Amino acid sequence: MRRDTASDLVAFLAVAEAQSFTRAAAQLGVSQSALSQTLRNFETRLGVRLLTRTTRRVSQTEAGERLLQTLGPHFAEMDAALEAVSELRERPAGTIRLTATENAASHVLWPALARFLPDYPEVKVEIVIDYGLTDIVAGRFDAGVRPGETVASGMIAVRIAPDMRMAVVGAPAYFATRKPPKTPQDLTGHNCINLRLPTHGGLYAWEFEKAGREVNVRVDGQLVFGNAELILTAARDGFGLAYLTEQQCLADLEAGRLARVLADWCPPFSGYHLYYPSRRQPTHAFSLLVDALRYRAPARKSPKGPTR
Repeated sequence: MRRDTASDLVAFLAVAEAQSFTRAAAQLGVSQSALSQTLRNFETRLGVRLLTRTTRRVSQTEAGERLLQTLGPHFAEMDAALEAVSELRERPAGTIRLTATENAASHVLWPALARFLPDYPEVKVEIVIDYGLTDIVAGRFDAGVRPGETVASGMIAVRIAPDMRMAVVGAPAYFATRKPPKTPQDLTGHNCINLRLPTHGGLYAWEFEKAGREVNVRVDGQLVFGNAELILTAARDGFGLAYLTEQQCLADLEAGRLARVLADWCPPFSGYHLYYPSRRQPTHAFSLLVDALRYRAPARKSPKGPTR
């Protein structure tokens, strides 16, 4: 590949990802006019337009989008390889990008990061909240965090949390005027607090299982939120039933601020796993973080023998 072609590809990728010539120019350390001219010359040489420019934003044409999807993963791998080489110095360094759900970020990633980061001040971590099954290669993430059962085959998966259970909960004040549901179908008669998935825009269906029978319920209610913290707060204040992980509402259940229903319809499922492509060359910083996150089951206590 010609040297100027490589520079043009770097320029195109920067503009496409930033959706702005101004931000991309600042990132590359060149003037906006020089960057714009570089892209025009590149398009002329290719004989096809890659970018659509307006006064408000920059977006890719069909050809540009195709090139971006092809380029992105390869440049991410090159960045990781260069970062791995640079980390042959004494202290681990670099940026680690992760995609995770809100619950995983708050209850699994952050406690581990709070212990990990003080020992490695040159390591930076970015966490992007997403409830969908993110393509971590196309999104240029180092790894993702999802329940083990949803991790795609071909990925390296490292367990970072124990198995989980979902919980349907409501405040005592809510149940004071309403009969608790006995089956998932009874939820259609209740005021339920919905979660709208930020990535896909749809409402999250409540999932249940009992004796091998799976039931998904599309609930309804006055409130729809985009994050679990607001759902928990509204449920605590008596505005309806919430569907959350046990971990998210455990403190409120133990304190009596919330009561649980349909527990027999919420079996355990695989806990959170960190996943990344098997072909990825881990940097030193990434390997250290994986080890810090790795779940280690508590040692079982040996039964006490008979006393004399």
